[in-house]
Amino acid sequence: MFDAVHMQRSAGVAFVAMDRGRLTGLSQSGSAKVMLPRSHGPAPEIVFLNTSGGLTSGDRLEYGLSLAPGSRATATTQTAERAYRADTGPARARVALSVGAGAALDWLPQETILFDGARLGRETVVDLAGNAEFLGLETVVLGRAAMGEVLTRIWLEDRRTIRRDGRLELLDPLRLDDATLARSDGPALLMGARAFAVLILSAHGAEDRLPAIRAALDEPGVMAAASALPGRVVLRATAADAWPLRRQMARLIETLRPGGLPRVWQS
Repeated sequence: MFDAVHMQRSAGVAFVAMDRGRLTGLSQSGSAKVMLPRSHGPAPEIVFLNTSGGLTSGDRLEYGLSLAPGSRATATTQTAERAYRADTGPARARVALSVGAGAALDWLPQETILFDGARLGRETVVDLAGNAEFLGLETVVLGRAAMGEVLTRIWLEDRRTIRRDGRLELLDPLRLDDATLARSDGPALLMGARAFAVLILSAHGAEDRLPAIRAALDEPGVMAAASALPGRVVLRATAADAWPLRRQMARLIETLRPGGLPRVWQS
C-alpha cells in the first residue's frame, strides 16, 4: 500500500512601500515577486507576479503595498492570474493596500481567469487616510471562450473592503458557486456573461466624474452601468467575451487617470 500523495503547494508574499517615488520597503518570498520597471509616466509602476503560474487547492498568495502621504503610484499584475481546478479545498489570495493622506493609488490588476472546477477565496482590503485617492479594478473571466471552455463547477468568494480613516466606506462581496452558475442567465445575476468587472473610484469629488465615465461606455457587446455617491463611483460591466470587456475597461482607465494604461497592459 502506498501512502496518499501530498501535492506540493505554492505560497508567496510580496510587499512594497513607496514614498514620493522612492522605494522604502521591499520583501518577497515564495512564488510572489515584485518588479519595478523604469517609470515613463507621472507615477512609478509596481508590477506583481505569481511565478507558480496559477492557483489551485491549498495555494496561498498575498500582495501588499503601502504609499506614504503625498505619494502616487500605479500597481498592476504582469499577466492574468489563473485559478485551476481545486479538488481538495480552495486557493486563497489577499491584497492589502494602504494609502496615506494626500496620496493616490491606482490598483489595476489584469484579469483573473477561472477554469472549470476552480475554487478561489480572495480578499482585497484598502485603507485610505484623509483625502487619499483610490482607483481600483477587478475583472473575472469564466473560462476561455476561444478554447470553447464551458464552466459547470466553480466556487468564488471575492470580497473588497475600503476604509477611510478606519471607517467603512465600501463593502463589495461576491459569491459565485455551482448553483448560481447554473442560473446565471437571470437578470439579477450575469445574464449569461462570461466576463465581468467592477471599477471603483474613491476620492473627493469622485461623483463629478460620473458623466465622463458614462460617456465612455461605448464598447459593443458590453453591458455596463455606473452610479455615484459623494466621494465615490462604482461601475459594473459584463460581456460575453473577455476582449470587448478589456477594451471597455481600458478606455475607462484612460478616461480617469493621467498617463493612460499601465505599460504591461499594452504589451
